Amino acid sequence: MRVSVIGCGYLGAVHAAAMASIGHDVIGIDVDARKVESLSRGEAPFFEPGLPEILGDGLASGRLRFSTDIADTRGADVHFIAVGTPQLPGAHAADLQYVDAAVTALMPVLRPGDIVAGKSTVPVGTAADLAVRIASVGATLVWNPEFLREGWAVQDTVSPDRIVVGVPAGDAGVHAQAMLRQVYHTAVAADTPFLTTDYATAELVKVSANAFLATKISFINAMAEIAEVTGADVTQLADAIGLDERIGRRFLGAGIGFGGGCLPKDIRAFSARAEELGKSEAVAFLREVDAINLRRRDRAVQLTVDALDGSVFNKRVTVLGAAFKPHSDDVRDSPALDVAVRLHGLGAQVTVTDPAAIENARLIHPQLTYVADRDDALRAADIVVVVTEWDEYRRQLSPEQAAALVSGRVVVDGRNCLDAAVWRASGWTYYGMGRP
Repeated sequence: MRVSVIGCGYLGAVHAAAMASIGHDVIGIDVDARKVESLSRGEAPFFEPGLPEILGDGLASGRLRFSTDIADTRGADVHFIAVGTPQLPGAHAADLQYVDAAVTALMPVLRPGDIVAGKSTVPVGTAADLAVRIASVGATLVWNPEFLREGWAVQDTVSPDRIVVGVPAGDAGVHAQAMLRQVYHTAVAADTPFLTTDYATAELVKVSANAFLATKISFINAMAEIAEVTGADVTQLADAIGLDERIGRRFLGAGIGFGGGCLPKDIRAFSARAEELGKSEAVAFLREVDAINLRRRDRAVQLTVDALDGSVFNKRVTVLGAAFKPHSDDVRDSPALDVAVRLHGLGAQVTVTDPAAIENARLIHPQLTYVADRDDALRAADIVVVVTEWDEYRRQLSPEQAAALVSGRVVVDGRNCLDAAVWRASGWTYYGMGRP
């Protein structure tokens, strides 16, 4: 099929390359000429495992190309909208200007029978409004939310765990559903669940999934707060309740909380939309979910201060991690970087290292010292603070190896990803989140 992808940021670039990898003829469109030039050379503008390979393969095969000219989408069977929906400045609501601009630009090239598939995360009710505009030229809107995990985005696009398609009623909806089945032909052939819904349900699937995930993470972090004043071990607690199949162990890892460009802003936008609908009480708990999440950053900073006898002033603090999660270079609303900045603000000499995110971190917080090599970053440190659970820190760094580099054997494990017993046995003073 001929496919266009409007917006070539994180979501769009991955989607375009993945669609080409399963055999479609794809044109990616973005207003950023430098980004288009980079992608056209096969250079991914962000770190994502597996993307450089499928990007290069798609370009070499001729099935994938990029452009700044929306007219180049003419003739595509399906047009994906994959632009960002950031948080509005000074508010919690989502900023839909890029979605509106993408649809406005696309209207002159649409033909009767074309499909426009929205992938951007939007407030419920957005699709119904856009559908009217798109139907005016004989095209049909579907809403096809993305469920990508940064670090696994290529896999999640090519082999998703489910496909959700919100369609209008009638023949147009039947046709649209059939077209999306052709787009995702490899996943459909693998019996991936293909769920057809109305617009509102499709929009809610994404934001409610994020709200549930954020709630689960903040729940265990709330339990960590209780554990810290009772002497309980939140890791053992999570193991115990995670054995209940109704609960499950995944995402019950207490630590400094979630971040990134999606989860925080999506739950805030969900709350804002619920308030607009007169149902703010239905998701009032999300405000506390957000507050718990932010408090864990405070706790990591306080643990570091306490570990250094009440002051980090002029102390050499090595922070392991800058990205909000491993396998990513994304530092948007990163708890790891936030902790580093707060420690710097308290007068610490902060050195930050990360396998992928140093350049992005330096752009927004140039006041910190960045060292690419992990061992060089550890040298002469008074304390080590682990804030992103990269394998380079949790599996490949032994306490003996670290001890040979640092000045003080003190570690704050902001992700509870180290084996406390092993590190303590090696002479380290170990502090975890919600652990005695």
